[in-house]
Amino acid sequence: MLNVQDTAVGKVSTDTEEPIGCRIPYSVFTDDAFYKAEQEHLFRGPTWNFVALEAEVPNPGDFKSTFIGDTPVVVTRDKDQSLHVVVNRCAHRGATVCRARQGNVPHLECVYHQWAYELNGDLMGVPFRRGIKGKGGMPADFDLKQHGLVKLRVEALNGLVFATFSQEVEPLTDYLGPLITKHVERIMCRPIKILGNQRQFIHGNWKLYAENTRDPYHASLLHLFHNTFGLYRSTQTGECLMDESKRHSFLYSKAGSNDAARDSEVYQDSRSFDTSFSLQDPSLLAGRSEFPDGITLVILALYPNLILQQISNTLAVRQIVTHGPDSFELVWTQFGYADDDAEMDAIRLKQSNLIGPAGMISMEDGEAVEIVQQAVSSDRKARSYIAMGGGGADDADHLVTEGAIIGFWQNYREMVGIEERVS
Repeated sequence: MLNVQDTAVGKVSTDTEEPIGCRIPYSVFTDDAFYKAEQEHLFRGPTWNFVALEAEVPNPGDFKSTFIGDTPVVVTRDKDQSLHVVVNRCAHRGATVCRARQGNVPHLECVYHQWAYELNGDLMGVPFRRGIKGKGGMPADFDLKQHGLVKLRVEALNGLVFATFSQEVEPLTDYLGPLITKHVERIMCRPIKILGNQRQFIHGNWKLYAENTRDPYHASLLHLFHNTFGLYRSTQTGECLMDESKRHSFLYSKAGSNDAARDSEVYQDSRSFDTSFSLQDPSLLAGRSEFPDGITLVILALYPNLILQQISNTLAVRQIVTHGPDSFELVWTQFGYADDDAEMDAIRLKQSNLIGPAGMISMEDGEAVEIVQQAVSSDRKARSYIAMGGGGADDADHLVTEGAIIGFWQNYREMVGIEERVS
């Protein structure tokens, strides 16, 4: 077993008296035992998981098939406009009930034996339930009410829909906390419209991406486009803050708050800062200022599976769907506001080239996850060293910190465990 002190989060080594930050064994990214434990204790545990935007299911009968971790679920809009989330698994023989990603139906029906369910998951009909001509059929005491789809708790916040398997987890806004709720409401400030979806399959562990989205340290070093064209630089005004539990993080910066001379000094030896580059179509970055606080970049990482972003005029949710210890899918849904004019629609669509699987900014993140996965798979007992910013799960009024990553691991350790699963 690893010594607890060696893997402690934000503690001090008794040998060197230096902050050791967060030492995480690489086996958390490679071993099936961790993957199975987090499905049970995290995704199906006391957490709220993002499942949809309300705008994806606006009308009665609308549905969306998605996942919580690797558990298939269906989000539905009922006849009375209420939202439901049910496990996408027939109560009869366990078949997938809803096989389309989205659509509109009067009820849900399993193709295998045509067991039919109301939009809220209640079983409404079973073919040949009473047999044929007095033969066969279900037992006399068979009760439809006892054989519906598994129902989850559902809450929505300003158009974001969350679900949980837990009956104990606190209400959604308490789970998020005041800081995160405030900044969710800042972006989700009025009705939205869906612009499109992108899906990205990444050959790496999902927690590497959870780290990435809580990491302002990498953004101006990995992403040439970010840094060269000034959308994000670590010299800009910005902060990395967390809710009280350290589960969720709020990272922001303000483009144009930096100084050119200082940038040249700080990034003089950096490959990601190259002023010789120019754009053949400068209109890509000719957006609009649309928030009065002057913030131009926001990455809200909501534990465990959602990233809500504003990058210039792009708005999007990114949902993490797990497939195994070494693979996950990232589902990007880009949106604008329902009252956007034609010019703003055009701006958002053009700037959509910045993000997504092949985005000029975000394409490197998937590659970064994969090169870490490739390197750590050969030595599961080695450990990461996460200490930028001081080695603790601390808020920062600057952009050179890994504190929010440590906050993520504190919560993971509490819910899933680490030391007891490492041999």
